[in-house]
Amino acid sequence: QVQLVESGGGLVQAGGSLRLSCTASGSILTINSMAWYRQPPGKQRESVATITGGDATNYADSVKGRFTISRDNAKNMVYLQMNSLKAEDTAVYYCYARLAERQTSGRSIWNNVWGQGTQVTVSS
Repeated sequence: QVQLVESGGGLVQAGGSLRLSCTASGSILTINSMAWYRQPPGKQRESVATITGGDATNYADSVKGRFTISRDNAKNMVYLQMNSLKAEDTAVYYCYARLAERQTSGRSIWNNVWGQGTQVTVSS
């Protein structure tokens, strides 16, 4: 079974930096888009950054110029470099992948897979 595991969250002061990592594992044939979402306390989950299979990127306006998404296709990993962090960046950050999974039957299916989340807390 395919799973995504995030790491790199933690507590940081405003103005500081963190780098989140996410590793996809399991019977993966190929990964299309990957992304980072976040859910601030008491709010809905929102898109932070996406990266396509062709490495095209897109960012939420609130993080443009501060966050950078990248991926390593050989390792099935996606990263989020977060600089100049603000208190309003505090949230649980989730990794997402659109991928083709090989089933035991030999067939493959496309799935949307989420990680379990990692907490990022920015103190002001």
